[in-house]
Amino acid sequence: MTDVIDAHDLRKQFASRGGPIEAVRGVSFAVSEGEIFGFLGPNGAGKTTTLRMLTTLLPIDSGSATVAGLDVAREPENVRKRIGYVSQLGGADDLATGRENLQLQGRLYGRENDYVAARVDELLTLLDLSSFADRRVKTYSGGQRRRLDVGLGIVHGPEVLFLDEPTTGLDPQNRANLWEHLRRLRERGTTILLTTHYLEEADALCDRVMIIDHGEIVAEGSPRELKREVVGDSVVLRVAEEGDGHERARALLTTAPFVSSVTQADDDQLRCYVEDGASALPELLRLLDSQRVGLRSISLSEPTLDDVFLAKTGRSLRDGGPAAREEVTA
Repeated sequence: MTDVIDAHDLRKQFASRGGPIEAVRGVSFAVSEGEIFGFLGPNGAGKTTTLRMLTTLLPIDSGSATVAGLDVAREPENVRKRIGYVSQLGGADDLATGRENLQLQGRLYGRENDYVAARVDELLTLLDLSSFADRRVKTYSGGQRRRLDVGLGIVHGPEVLFLDEPTTGLDPQNRANLWEHLRRLRERGTTILLTTHYLEEADALCDRVMIIDHGEIVAEGSPRELKREVVGDSVVLRVAEEGDGHERARALLTTAPFVSSVTQADDDQLRCYVEDGASALPELLRLLDSQRVGLRSISLSEPTLDDVFLAKTGRSLRDGGPAAREEVTA
């Protein structure tokens, strides 16, 4: 399958009062035609900076990238003609209608009136915008506005669509609705690269994900492949006692033969990995009870992408872990 995006050793540095900040540190990856590829990572990890380099919005300090067969650094204008980009904030004019926004965007790309008119009608149907297409955008709900933003990004028929945190701020129903529309675009041949910090979004929507942290790739593969790297099931325990009880629980779990590894989930939680959670859970409870270690809560689950992130970085993506460095933008 043809690679539509091919990046090699991308690097980006920003100046700050405290000295240079390396926002992206040698990122390399490829995205195949017709794929939904996700950048998963906490805020400040380097996702948006990487996306902006690929879309020509930020110059590449070093490394190289091609998008739709074009060199991003050498042919930025041609790259922009072949891609669509939807930022976190969107770009619709609140005082214009949805239809007017789409028509203007199509004309700005130099498309003929007949093409634009037909394309706008197609997108209004595809993205379920027809019933309110002639209302001003300021009256739209968050989900309606986000679908319009996607329409603005693809009205010119790009080969690749870049989405920066496309569902931030949407409720679960609107988020799932947008996922379905993005799957339809993929079925029509659009390659999609999106950034997200939502674990369930990456798991449910993406064919492959790249987990990025502090500007570096820590894992890459399909969600299923990455979760297979985490052996067995995960058990999360919240110890009732503070201090000594927590440390005693960790020591006991670390030496237990049925526990493969133990990590810190957050300040008062421990997460341990076992091959078979159903059989290991009673053994684990008996072990802790024998040493009079009390528990406030305990839960068992199959591995998630958060487990992958925790295994690779030592901290939880879902809980945020230590405060991430603020991502500097130009």
